[in-house]
Amino acid sequence: MDLSAGTLIAFLGGLVLLFFLGMLLVIPIKLIIKLIFNGIIGGVVLLLFNLVGGLFGAFIPINPLSAIIVGIFGVPGVILLLILQTIL
Repeated sequence: MDLSAGTLIAFLGGLVLLFFLGMLLVIPIKLIIKLIFNGIIGGVVLLLFNLVGGLFGAFIPINPLSAIIVGIFGVPGVILLLILQTIL
């Protein structure tokens, strides 16, 4: 087996390329998991707010737009919807 400098450089280059390809695949998965987690937490907070807020007359309707806002922003999205409902 001949281990020349060209073979070693190609092997190291392949490892670096594999590392960067792995990082490109890991970052979107982390983002997707974060968005799913934010959406679940935001949806639960929105549901709890509607249950408790219904007793006091505060209610945020659950429609596709509010679901998207809460899904992307999570708990701050619920606060944003509450502020927008109060202003409008």
